[in-house]
Amino acid sequence: MTTPALFEPLTLRGTTFRNRLWTAPMCQYSVEKRDGVPTDWHLVHLGGIARGGAGLVVAEATAVVPEGRISPWDTGIWDDAQRDAWKRVTAFIRSQGAASGIQLAHAGRKASVYRDWSGRGVVGHADGGWTPLAPSTLAFDGLADPTPMSQEQIADAVVAFGAAARRALEAGFDVLEVHAAHGYLLHEFLSPLSNDRTDDYGGSLENRARFLLEVVREVRRVAGDEVPVFVRLSATDWKEPEGWTLDDTVTVSQWAHDAGADLIDVSTGGNVADATITVGPGYQVPFARAVRERAGVPVSAVGLIVEPAQAEDIVAKGEADSVMAGREFLRDPHFALRAAHDLGADLDYWPAQYRRGTWAARPAAL
Repeated sequence: MTTPALFEPLTLRGTTFRNRLWTAPMCQYSVEKRDGVPTDWHLVHLGGIARGGAGLVVAEATAVVPEGRISPWDTGIWDDAQRDAWKRVTAFIRSQGAASGIQLAHAGRKASVYRDWSGRGVVGHADGGWTPLAPSTLAFDGLADPTPMSQEQIADAVVAFGAAARRALEAGFDVLEVHAAHGYLLHEFLSPLSNDRTDDYGGSLENRARFLLEVVREVRRVAGDEVPVFVRLSATDWKEPEGWTLDDTVTVSQWAHDAGADLIDVSTGGNVADATITVGPGYQVPFARAVRERAGVPVSAVGLIVEPAQAEDIVAKGEADSVMAGREFLRDPHFALRAAHDLGADLDYWPAQYRRGTWAARPAAL
């Protein structure tokens, strides 16, 4: 039997992923103590997806500093208590045969907001919020006016990403992903729509990419030679030609690869509220294909990938090296096992406790 392309292993540096159907990082906003320490929710949420057959399970956008959280309910990796709490999550994921990843993040001007079910808009200082940092004074529509970062604060943030990477490795994560998409801090520096600086971190593409590349180099230094480092980029602001463009993404993907990134996790949008986005099944896949073909770097594709045949087609055609699904794993944590059945893949990692539930094990009468 021919193994479907989606279930062929993929090796990046010292890590081999058992398949190419991965979990996209998805914010859970579930740290009720607001201390950044992951909880039982994160163990069950991420562990269930690992049990369900995913090749890589990536934890949500996890702040490298307290003010880098999107909301006060986000996870963090800026102290040792958080590191130690993540250990049981990575241990369980590993016990299920999946690799674990963490998305290292700083929310920039989109920080200090309520989660959807607790309120709307900005969390004020009286309720535990803070003033966000950003490249410039330019605010995201409807959110607080940010404080522009000094060059010293930028340097401190690079160090914070490195320290977070070290703690993540100590916590047992197999993959480190730098979040530079969706309008958060590193994306804000990349895009001229959110960066009007006139110093070494603004103006030209080289200057706007400087912060990201410094972070990638620092994370690679901490990671060493064996740990894969990913970078998530929004391939477009959906505001061309004045915003961040696919051409910019191709160039910066090459630079990031040279700086130590092994794979570009290609998404789009998130930096401005008035973008017009045409959404449909696989709507972001063409951007991933373009980065893979033009930059010559491995990529992962995202964007309403909900059917096994759809995911298989993306990988089999060489549009991406892997597929990251988000909402489908929320609907069905066993999406990877279901995809294996639908595509005729014979897996040896069905959980023993669940084998009676496999389609092949059903009694004929049923």
